[in-house]
Amino acid sequence: MAVHSVSDVNRYLKDLLAREPLLSGLSVRGEISNFKQYPSGHCYFTLKDANSALKCVMFRSRAQYLRFLPQNGMQVVAGGTISVYERDGVYQLYVDSLMPEGTGDLALAFEQLKKKLSAEGLFDQSRKQPLPAFPKKIGVVTSPAGAVLRDIYRVSKRRWPSVQLVLYPVQVQGEGAAEQIARGIDFFAEEYAVDVIIAGRGGGSMEDLWAFNEEPVVRAIATCPVPLISAVGHETDFTLADFAADVRAATPSQAAELAVPDRAEVKRQVENLTSQLTRQIRREIDLRRQRLDHVLQSRVMRQPQSMLAERRQRLDFLLAGLQNTAKQELQNKSHGLKLLLNRLAAINPAAVLGRGYGIVTKQDKLVSSINAVEIDDEIQLSLTDGSLKARVLAKTGKGEG
Repeated sequence: MAVHSVSDVNRYLKDLLAREPLLSGLSVRGEISNFKQYPSGHCYFTLKDANSALKCVMFRSRAQYLRFLPQNGMQVVAGGTISVYERDGVYQLYVDSLMPEGTGDLALAFEQLKKKLSAEGLFDQSRKQPLPAFPKKIGVVTSPAGAVLRDIYRVSKRRWPSVQLVLYPVQVQGEGAAEQIARGIDFFAEEYAVDVIIAGRGGGSMEDLWAFNEEPVVRAIATCPVPLISAVGHETDFTLADFAADVRAATPSQAAELAVPDRAEVKRQVENLTSQLTRQIRREIDLRRQRLDHVLQSRVMRQPQSMLAERRQRLDFLLAGLQNTAKQELQNKSHGLKLLLNRLAAINPAAVLGRGYGIVTKQDKLVSSINAVEIDDEIQLSLTDGSLKARVLAKTGKGEG
C-alpha cells in the first residue's frame, strides 16, 4: 500500500474540491462570528448557524469593495468557493461577495450598476478633478430641511467666512429624488457658475440612500465639469455617487472642511512664510553687509592714491617700452626702405640714359631688335635730356659691315 505525504493528501483534496461544481460560486447564509480584519486588508471570520460553523476568508482585493462594516452577530449571505488551505489542512470559504441579509435585491442592483458604469470608465481616477484651493462660491445640492445644510453652512463659514453658499433644494429620497439631484448638479454645471459643488444627504438605510446609487445621479456627477464632493450618509455608508465624485467626504461636515480652507491655518501658514522670508532677507542683508565691509577694508578703498600711483608707474613703464619698441621698428623699416631705393636706382632707366645710352621706340613701343623696324620707318630716340625723331635709312646686323 502506497504511503503519501500530508502535502500530497491536502493537495489531492484541494484538487478534488476544485472539480466539484457545487462548491464553486456558492452562496452561504449565516451569522458572522470571530470577525477580524488585518492591516493587510484581509478579513477572516466564521459563518455559523444553529448546528455548524464554516471558516471564511475575504482577501483585500474583494474586501475593499464592501459597502458596510461586517460585525459579529450580523446575518449575511456570502458568495464564494470552497477550497482547502493546504498548510493547515482545513477547508474554508473563499468569499468574493458579502451582503447583509434582507438587502439582497438592492445589493445585487448596486453591484450590477456598479459593474456597468465602471466598465464605461465613469469611476476612473483619471477623470477626477482637484478641488480649488480658495473657492468663492459653493453650490449645495441637498434637502433644505435637516441638519446637512446647517452643518455645511456652519463649518464652511467658521473656516472661511467669505465663502458664498448657494442651495439647490432637492428631495433626497423617494420617487423622483434621483432626477431632482441630477438636475441640481446640471444647474450648477451649466447655468449658475460655482467653484465647487457639494451633493449629499444625512445617514440612513440603504433604501434611504438609494437615490445616490441611481444612474442619472451617477452620470450627472461623472460628467460634471465643476469639481464635486459627495457627502452621502455617515462614514461607513458608500454609494455609487462616491465613486463618480471627484472627492468623497465621510460626512457633510467633512465635505465643508474639504471644500474650503481653514482661515486660522492659512493665517498660520502666511505668518510662517512671512517669518521665513524675513529671516532669509535678514540673512541676505547680513551677507551683503559682510561683503561690503570686506570691500571697505581692502587696500584699494583704504589707500586709493597709493594704488593709483602704482598703476601710473606701471603705465609709465609700459609707455616707455612701447616707445622704444616703436622707435626700433621705425629704424628697421627706414633701413629696409633705403635698401629698396638703392635697388630701384640701380635699375632706373633714367640712370642708364645718364650714362650715354638711349631708348628706341616705334609708335610708343620699345624697339629691342632691328627686325622690329623697316627701312624708312620713323623711330624716336629718348635721351637723358630729351628725345629725337629719326628715319631708318639702313639696317646692319651683327657681323655686317
